[in-house]
Amino acid sequence: MANPVETKNTKTSSIKTKGFLSGVVSEFKKVVWPTKKETVNYTLVVIVVSIAVSLFVYLLDFVFTKLLNLLIR
Repeated sequence: MANPVETKNTKTSSIKTKGFLSGVVSEFKKVVWPTKKETVNYTLVVIVVSIAVSLFVYLLDFVFTKLLNLLIR
């Protein structure tokens, strides 16, 4: 025979899970998704900023390498 406490916890978990999932569905209906144009623009911004930061880091590395080589000699 099943323990009454376990059966009650299982039912409570099931009810909580259903409530959680209905809340998730409700929130997803409120989300305003970006348009295709916005998504493309955001993607391009991320790519451009990533390239700019990588070039900046490369230049810093280059300058510090040259400076250290001058100090070591």
